[in-house]
Amino acid sequence: MTRRAFIKLASTAAWAFTPSALTPNMTFYPMKDQTDFDVIIIGGSYAGLSAAMTLGRSLRSVMIIDSGNPCNKQTPHSHNFITQDGEKPHVIAERARTQVLKYQTVVYLKGLVVHAAKEGNGFRIVTQKGETFESKKLLFATGIKDQMPDIDGFADCWGISVVHCPYCHGYEIRNQKTGIMANGQRAFHLASLVRNLTPDLTILTSGKADFTEEQLLKLDKNGVTIIENPISGIDHQNGYIRQVVFDNGSKENFTAAYAAVPFVQHSDLPASLGCELTEQGLLQVDMFQKTTVSGVFACGDNANPMRSVAFAVSSGTMAGAKINMELTEEIF
Repeated sequence: MTRRAFIKLASTAAWAFTPSALTPNMTFYPMKDQTDFDVIIIGGSYAGLSAAMTLGRSLRSVMIIDSGNPCNKQTPHSHNFITQDGEKPHVIAERARTQVLKYQTVVYLKGLVVHAAKEGNGFRIVTQKGETFESKKLLFATGIKDQMPDIDGFADCWGISVVHCPYCHGYEIRNQKTGIMANGQRAFHLASLVRNLTPDLTILTSGKADFTEEQLLKLDKNGVTIIENPISGIDHQNGYIRQVVFDNGSKENFTAAYAAVPFVQHSDLPASLGCELTEQGLLQVDMFQKTTVSGVFACGDNANPMRSVAFAVSSGTMAGAKINMELTEEIF
């Protein structure tokens, strides 16, 4: 089917829907048997939806495939994103999905992609249900997966009162007794930022502190204390910290804590296609969100250390614009 015929069908088909009827579990196809798209976006959270809107407004045929497992699913509120400050993350995503799916060249599929391969001048992907789709370009907005430490109660508090970013959460826990669960340079860096938000700050190194003499002097000067006892658990109520429990049986009251936890890519499909990673474990992209594999792009947390809704949206818009430009150059 030609591109013009596709657009004509999209504008007149009987399956047209109203945004108020959308739900996250619904699946949309512009025509019953369509399997070939300009772009397939794997991951339908903020970055993927932002890219889809940019491409949809350029009349590119786009399929979003999303498994519905965002990294911030436990976070009660999103901050530092203008016009959406304080909103629940899932509300932002649902509103964005509704707006994106107004563009009739964009479709959404709830599913999990388990295979991706380069074929000819494009790509072929296969879902867990065995569905097969093809596209000219492939965009990964798959995010990352945090690796929870073996600390009782930590995972229950993650994103609620144990947080990763002072820009996303710091204002809400300002002037509270706050811990930093990290060591070395990472802990020092966090302490320098968080000290501006609270005078009551303690670094919890869970082992021998690893700071230079200069760093120790600065920490002492700013009233930052250090506890080296290993952490065994977090006493909390519905994800809100009450006490940090140490291996030696001692306890310390805290209201909130920052933590630096390792992560892995949420999807290993980019690596299977040959996409290179940075030393941090992020997908290596250029300023236009292009990976090291031609035709494959990445946006959002999987390629950006600045983990926030605002950065995800920005990178998705950039990826969508660059993909559209490449598609244009290939046919113009």
